[in-house]
Amino acid sequence: METRGSAASEVSVIVVSFNTIDKLRRCLTCLTDVHEVIVVDNDSADGSADMVELEFPHAKLIRNSENLGFGAANNRGSIVATGSFWLYLNSDAYAEPGAIEKLASVFADNTIVAAGGLLLWPDGRNQQCSSNHLTIGRVFLEQSLIEKVLQKLGREGYWNTDRLLSSGHTPQTPQVMGAAMMVRAKLETFDERFFLYCEDTDLCRRLEEHGRIVLEPEAKFIHDLGSSSKSNPWLGIARYNLGKELYFLFHHGKVAAWTCWMLNQLGALLRLGLYLLLSIVHFH
Repeated sequence: METRGSAASEVSVIVVSFNTIDKLRRCLTCLTDVHEVIVVDNDSADGSADMVELEFPHAKLIRNSENLGFGAANNRGSIVATGSFWLYLNSDAYAEPGAIEKLASVFADNTIVAAGGLLLWPDGRNQQCSSNHLTIGRVFLEQSLIEKVLQKLGREGYWNTDRLLSSGHTPQTPQVMGAAMMVRAKLETFDERFFLYCEDTDLCRRLEEHGRIVLEPEAKFIHDLGSSSKSNPWLGIARYNLGKELYFLFHHGKVAAWTCWMLNQLGALLRLGLYLLLSIVHFH
């Protein structure tokens, strides 16, 4: 692991990079020199690390010799972070002006241990950025597609973003997304057994033991969701499902993990069946 460094500040922004050079450049351009910026590159093959070194010399750069995954790479960044707060920021997430400062301001309340920003699609629509606790029942709602029906009806399943945004203040929530999550430094780090997906779910579960987690709607970030998985979406889905299964294994045991695995398989079959049915209808 090779590292190169800069000065300290109240907020350390940790950005994990893996083959997203153009989006990483935009992400870093949206950050100000006020904050400590740490880029952890997971052995990208697109020149991301060299670009950071040449174009953003104020950033601390950590070059991993292999792809360690999202959580482990963030942990490498937190080792060298000097800020009182760590902002985990995806390389495909772009902070709007004042977003980081607004997110940091909520920590004036000493009971708050983590805060998530409002994630927006590139076209400005709200993105799901807050959720209830992950349970087997909510995995069933997701995999059976009932979750989508509930959303259309204005009802709540796993995601609680719409309800929180309608509350008109900085609401408490069990989980915010790791794409733009700020935490108090040195409370908890990511469980490195998760490679990609659900490591933020696990982290928030442990952070809840220390205090409150909130969503700050005024801290806005444009998020081009899933950039690192777009070249192989099926691998992304497989890793997401595995992340859920590991979460249940670590926190609820083998039976819960097996149940989650079965629901994931049934969900895949349901989607395949719907895809084939729609293909036949379209063909005729």
